[in-house]
Amino acid sequence: MDQTTAEIVHRAVGGEQLAKDQIVKLLSWPGASEETYHILYAARQLSHRLCASAAEVHAQFAVNLAPCGCGCLFCSFAAVNNIFTQSTRLTVEQAVAAARQFEADGAQAIFVMATAHFPIEEYFTIAREVRHSLSADTTLVANVGDQDDATARQLADAGFRGVYHAVRLREGVDTKIDPRTRLASIAAFKDAGLSVGTCVEPVGPEHTNEELADAILLAGSFGPAYSGAARRIAIPDTVMAQRGMISELRMAHIVGVTRLATPHSVLGNCTHEPCTLGAMGGANLFWAEVGANPRDVEEKTEEGRGGTVAHCKDIFREAGWDVLSGPSRFYA
Repeated sequence: MDQTTAEIVHRAVGGEQLAKDQIVKLLSWPGASEETYHILYAARQLSHRLCASAAEVHAQFAVNLAPCGCGCLFCSFAAVNNIFTQSTRLTVEQAVAAARQFEADGAQAIFVMATAHFPIEEYFTIAREVRHSLSADTTLVANVGDQDDATARQLADAGFRGVYHAVRLREGVDTKIDPRTRLASIAAFKDAGLSVGTCVEPVGPEHTNEELADAILLAGSFGPAYSGAARRIAIPDTVMAQRGMISELRMAHIVGVTRLATPHSVLGNCTHEPCTLGAMGGANLFWAEVGANPRDVEEKTEEGRGGTVAHCKDIFREAGWDVLSGPSRFYA
């Protein structure tokens, strides 16, 4: 065991904020190394301690599917990728049914996703009916495009407790979105009283350890409900697919380093898509999904890559985790 790595890990577990060069060092080890396994073990133990050994399964449904002009090269919705060419949307009744099923399945939070340019008033119409259909203590989370202060307040008024939002890796290069716009939205959500969950994503083999360290520090800097890391899923026959994918072991390694490098006030540490190695590396949050999915070429991801709440719970249990019963503590 490299003594410097052991000391960095020890300090992180003790609550010391790691510097960029320390994070880069932790990320630099080969997957099948004693140092990486030590990182996974320490991150797993820290996650257990911070969430009292109980992982969470959140669930997401999409209110629509449409080709999008934001130019995110990693996304199946991107018009440039020519995967989906027609627009579809759920009825209010279908949205309510999806949310109530997730609630019945025992998800700790329910996410309502829309593509970036879905009309926000239509989104609110659906969201209000979803909110009214659920138990008062069920956590509702928005996953929408960039918004201003007024719309952020409307999200809070509509009954959302939180929002998912991230500055993606190489934002503004592999996307047409200015990273400053993403950060402005995060600030607006927080000012409106919404908890913001985030993630270091979508990780590909071309991203350097320095880039990952910067992203980990940025994600932890605004006090999110959870951070974490997710690998990029290759969309077939796209430019991005030619760059390849990282392995689940590498993903677990990054998840573990993210846990160690994120302030202990952040209880959640996610990964996606759900996997046993991620849970072994300190992930305590997975998602189940139905409907449109930016990592899938199926219109209904439950017929493709999307997992169920029960399946996500099974993965956690296979990795030795308990699963929380009741509403999310990450958005409390």
